[in-house]
Amino acid sequence: MSIHPLALVSPKAVLGANVAIGPFSIVEDDVTIGDGCVLESHVIVKCGTELGNNNHVFEGAVLGGVAQHVCAPTYAGRVVIGSENTIRENATIHRAMQADHATIVGDRCLLMTNAHVAHDCRIGDSVIITTNAMLAGHVSVGDRAFISGAVGVHQFCRIGTLAMVGGQAHIVKDVPPFVTIDGQSSFVVGLNQVGLRRAGYGQAEVARLKTAYRVIYRSGLIWTEILDRLRREFTDGLAAQFHPFLASTARGIIPERRLPPGATIKLHPAEERQPQVRYKVG
Repeated sequence: MSIHPLALVSPKAVLGANVAIGPFSIVEDDVTIGDGCVLESHVIVKCGTELGNNNHVFEGAVLGGVAQHVCAPTYAGRVVIGSENTIRENATIHRAMQADHATIVGDRCLLMTNAHVAHDCRIGDSVIITTNAMLAGHVSVGDRAFISGAVGVHQFCRIGTLAMVGGQAHIVKDVPPFVTIDGQSSFVVGLNQVGLRRAGYGQAEVARLKTAYRVIYRSGLIWTEILDRLRREFTDGLAAQFHPFLASTARGIIPERRLPPGATIKLHPAEERQPQVRYKVG
């Protein structure tokens, strides 16, 4: 164990083997830090925070801060972070609002500079949240999702497994699994084929996803018909994840950027020349 003499570590904190803590870092009471974790300088780990093994936390990160909420809790919940994560400079992860709840970050995630994970978020495994991305409270992110720079995600939204959200997108509805969100328009623009390929999925699996994608976005069916077809026709493989995700949405899903068949188009004033689309899904 290596603790710099200028670090402040509570004697009530539980530290694993081979933990390294840099100068001016603060570790408060009721903190657990697993084996092999490295905290660089000026890291603050506040009470109610648990880190698994082999996490690397860089300068200025704050883990376990109280929720940024007008009704700040008297008895806040916890932050539970898995193993082998990299948390870069000035990233922030906040505790849950209720004492028996937790903000959760999985394993092997990368949170880049200034990334913010608010209270009660649930982040899966191998998620990448890049610079200046902001997750509001109660957001959930599926495994291997990629959230690009300066993305803002509204509270209670969900981002599905292996979804890719482009830079500066504003997410106000659920992002289905395996899709790509265009950063400029904040609309769906197809499957995340690069992410699927990197994850090792072959052409047959991707082709099946494309078929399900067309049912969701290009069939012209009403919402209940879409759910029925997904339930009946896609019962295994990756495509089987669409039905439970869509069936449980509370906010609706992000629409596709291209115009679906039968869409109603209302034009803005001529000088704007931008169509406004009312989609059947979402």
